[in-house]
Amino acid sequence: MIIVRSPVRISFAGGGTDLPSYYEKHGGLVLSTSINKYFYTVLTDRQDEQTQIISSDLRALEACEDIEQIELHGSELEIPLAVLKRVRPQMGTNLFLASEVPPGTGLGSSASVCVGVLKAFSTRLGREMTRAELAETAFDIARNILKRPVGKQDEYATAFGGLNVFKFDAEGTEAEAVMLSAETLADLQQNLLLFFTGSSRDSSNILAEQDLSVQQRHDRVLEALTAMKDLVLPMREALLSGDLDAFGNLLDMGWNLKKQISSQISNARIDQIYETARNQGAPGGKLTGAGGGGFLLLFCPRDCQQAVRNSMREFGLKEMRFQFDLAGTRVVYNDPFFDADSGAGMQWMFRPALEPLAG
Repeated sequence: MIIVRSPVRISFAGGGTDLPSYYEKHGGLVLSTSINKYFYTVLTDRQDEQTQIISSDLRALEACEDIEQIELHGSELEIPLAVLKRVRPQMGTNLFLASEVPPGTGLGSSASVCVGVLKAFSTRLGREMTRAELAETAFDIARNILKRPVGKQDEYATAFGGLNVFKFDAEGTEAEAVMLSAETLADLQQNLLLFFTGSSRDSSNILAEQDLSVQQRHDRVLEALTAMKDLVLPMREALLSGDLDAFGNLLDMGWNLKKQISSQISNARIDQIYETARNQGAPGGKLTGAGGGGFLLLFCPRDCQQAVRNSMREFGLKEMRFQFDLAGTRVVYNDPFFDADSGAGMQWMFRPALEPLAG
């Protein structure tokens, strides 16, 4: 049995410049951190040639003997299925998937799924991959196999873990860890609040619109993306110097720039929630993903946090407490003897019930 834990992330600045349509011509920069909300992958061997995937979050099951015959598109489990098609394990496996956050919430959960499943299979097959290889392979699966209009930041954030500046260009990707003092790191963490807006969304439409705008060289979108990229290094310097007030103000600048990219990124309700938080003392914040819903990240000094929490509660928003993750995707359990006993119950098969149970 192998258990892999892969974190989700929150992005502070530069999101959108990690799409190939932008970074291959202009270069991209993103500042982000992984957090201690995880996606778990449990991989066990089978005694037959069946492949079975179960997602507890999606309440979905896929089972087959020939993975090549499975149609990816339209399946709720297209990400793990795409990984299986890529790695071709040549053995029967059970794959159980579970997450601490729902999908479509702007925290990079799709990338966390893909990197986690890749890590589990690369470990089981003895084909250990570096963090960069995990990220690049997961990005290739999402972009070129599943045809999703995604960027690279999510895959790199979950694979590497910690607080990083990622530099993207046509030649490749560089990861630079941002090493803060223990005091600044603790202060930053304590001044960040995360609230679920109550709606999840598929970011594909927003990203596809942005992708097309960049390809067609729309000046407004290109200028906004470049201005967002230009906030990354000042934001890093603000953190390194411990100037968290400047960090909060830069978050606000980035959010206002982000809204210029697409009309789908925000809406009247989100704008009202954000302005209310600012009026209660939060100098800056942003939606954590492509936009349209998901989680609202706020930078808020501790003396204003209770007022902000109260105002968010009035909008029906639920807070998710978190801490920073510094480890990235990793194996948390690996017992090669767990599957050795053919009587260990690992040849299980779930099937939908044909009739309701009595009683």
